Amino acid sequence: MKQDTGVVISSRARLARNVRNVAFPEWAGEEECVKLCGELREALGNVSLLRGSLFLDMGTLDPVDKEVLKERHLISNELAERGKGSALAVTSDEGIAVMVNEEDHLRLQAISPGLNIADVWEKVNIVDSELDRKLDFAFSDRLGYLAACPSNVGTGLRVSVMMHLSGLRLMNEIEPVIKGMNRIGVAVRGLLGEGTEAYGNMFQVSNQSTLGETEQGIIDALMKIVSEVATHEQNARARLMEGKKIHILDQIGRACGILMRAMVMSSREAIDLLSILRLGIDIGIVKNLTVSRINETILLTQPGHLQKFVGKVLSPQERDEARARIVRQKLGDISI
Repeated sequence: MKQDTGVVISSRARLARNVRNVAFPEWAGEEECVKLCGELREALGNVSLLRGSLFLDMGTLDPVDKEVLKERHLISNELAERGKGSALAVTSDEGIAVMVNEEDHLRLQAISPGLNIADVWEKVNIVDSELDRKLDFAFSDRLGYLAACPSNVGTGLRVSVMMHLSGLRLMNEIEPVIKGMNRIGVAVRGLLGEGTEAYGNMFQVSNQSTLGETEQGIIDALMKIVSEVATHEQNARARLMEGKKIHILDQIGRACGILMRAMVMSSREAIDLLSILRLGIDIGIVKNLTVSRINETILLTQPGHLQKFVGKVLSPQERDEARARIVRQKLGDISI
């Protein structure tokens, strides 16, 4: 399947790794975490693809900065809740990020726009291979790489794609598709990962198991599923235009009206409405707007980014007012 940023928004590969004979972060004390964090920082600094990257200490970041990192899919909720002894290493383009002392000692991640699973896997594999020469990873000949959570034992590889499935949602066909993926061992989560809702009809699709699997087997299986789901989504969009064009025009028109006139807007509402405009761009109804501007606006109107943009901490009401104002400024006049 060719890269398709209309349905597949981004691709990510993530590896869980731990150092042999060192307690997992949940069971280690602060002193042990701090010591290991320093050692891992030195090792990461010598990895070719991470040279010049930022190293951010969770103990010194304020809550808004942590929120920004979560919104950019660079750290998890669990790492955000940690302090001294946990950290993030991230490249300037944010294409590679490593969480240190989250649930595992290391969570290696590569992310890329569109359908680029092979590319992100290659990058994260290079980082893993170089670290393997510097660190003694916890590994079992019978089980594979050991991890804090049993679901990550084995290869430790999670491959995921973010998909925009508005067509299936509007055709009331999304639930059977999700249930079908769950039955064959594919996890479907919301925009911000585990335990979150699919705001804006954006879903993270990933493998659930790694034990007894090979890396290439995981990648091939997920590619097949993503290709099938993307085809279903494209078919749903075509059927929308054939049989329910007035309905989709109405949805887009209403979204435009609210986005351009609202004085108060929640984060959830902004994402849902911008998602409808994104669909309108993909199917050729919205003419003078780009997907990149939609993506920028979605990110900018998230709580952390919004407060960084304004330059101060805002109350929920102030955020809703600022969000509506920024949306109006960013979108300009929309023609349908």
